[in-house]
Amino acid sequence: MRTLCWLRTDLRVEDQPALAQAASEGEVIALFIASPAQWRLHNDAPVKVDFWLRALAGLQPELAARNIALKWLVIDHWQDIPAALLEFCRTHAVDAVHCNREHGVNERRRDRACYKLLAAHGVAMTGHHGGTLLVPGSVTTGAGTPYRVFTPFAKACRAVLRTAPYRRRPAPVRQSGAGLPAQDTIPTTLPGWELPTAAMRAGWPAAPQAATDRLDAFVQGPITRYQTDRDFPGMAGTSALSPYLAGGLLSAGQCLHAAMMMNQGETDTGNRGVTTWINEILWREFYQHLLHGFPALSMHQPMRAETNAVQWRQAPDDLQAWRTAQTGIPIIDAAMRQLLATGWMHNRLRMVVAMFLTKNLLIDWREGETFFMRHLVDGELAANNGGWQWSASTGADSAPYFRVFNPVSQSEKFDPQGRFIRHWIPELASLSDRVIHDPPTASRLALNYPLAVVDLRSSRLRAIEAFSSLR
Repeated sequence: MRTLCWLRTDLRVEDQPALAQAASEGEVIALFIASPAQWRLHNDAPVKVDFWLRALAGLQPELAARNIALKWLVIDHWQDIPAALLEFCRTHAVDAVHCNREHGVNERRRDRACYKLLAAHGVAMTGHHGGTLLVPGSVTTGAGTPYRVFTPFAKACRAVLRTAPYRRRPAPVRQSGAGLPAQDTIPTTLPGWELPTAAMRAGWPAAPQAATDRLDAFVQGPITRYQTDRDFPGMAGTSALSPYLAGGLLSAGQCLHAAMMMNQGETDTGNRGVTTWINEILWREFYQHLLHGFPALSMHQPMRAETNAVQWRQAPDDLQAWRTAQTGIPIIDAAMRQLLATGWMHNRLRMVVAMFLTKNLLIDWREGETFFMRHLVDGELAANNGGWQWSASTGADSAPYFRVFNPVSQSEKFDPQGRFIRHWIPELASLSDRVIHDPPTASRLALNYPLAVVDLRSSRLRAIEAFSSLR
């Protein structure tokens, strides 16, 4: 029997259910389908696509060592994939297809069309659970509905994981390789896609060993201080593993297992740094389950339907100032420069800049969600949408509308010496620790740094009024 593992955002050999099952049934071929036009429709960032290509190039030798050929197709739009997949199966005498499920609306529509067409021609296609710790839809309230609040969701997840611990799937063993096709060459670029800078690429090595090395380095040290260090953008206090999770170079299960190994097998007691990081893994889980349970989230709709009535401002100049790191609020501009230069932003700052856009500037959260996706190396629909809707007070378990972060206060608290600001806004480096968070007008003019685009106090009140009127 010959099987096919259709790779998506699961670019690994360890704990890869679809690949493990395909290899257990017969001689397996791996296939990746690039869809540049579809990726553009989904606002996928060039830095993320480049990361995928480099990850595939790194994965290929690991597959080859097991006599698994990695094949490559370019199918611009997902609507054309079913026919192309059937033709591939015919050409390579594939009897069964295995893949790991994805939970966005377009992804599910694509897969349903593939299931239907392949079945009509005698090829079985099986979806596996490989993207989360628990199957989306399996963790529900007493009423049988998806959780909308994180804390009880996380409690339920922990209870399940205690009684039925997560089981990792082993990497497939070496196959005979007899009669299998040759490896395809994975391109280093795609036509029309901007190539990230060398510095940006160097910040995110995509070899399989790079992913496991980063995980090991994090759990061997920084994880024990995570509950405090994670909030300070000037410190290396986070795991920086999100691109590897988003691209599937690591599974959530591998991360959970590594954390638990450092915490005597516990998920909610023991070292506070470890349990706090596990909580963040469960936040990612929460957003994946929400995406599955509420398809409208894939279609730019808020979780809280009444917030469709918010009167968002049409302020193109303010939006452009935010996009180009010219708001005149140092911590906001530093965070946006980090995003533009590295394809990544510190998690606390994602909340701060999102709340600034949606509350202080009162600009539609979808503008920010789209901009982030177009620039993030770790852009993931569920997490990005969830984070933006949390900050905008439109989503599940979101921040109350009257909770508006003051970016200057956040800067003073979490970057007290201005290290992060000085790194990303060197023109302000000469200012004292006290004034760098909100420089006086004279300093701004002298240093060619813009005045603030908005008054924080009055804009906060404007946002509260806009949301309170919904009631």
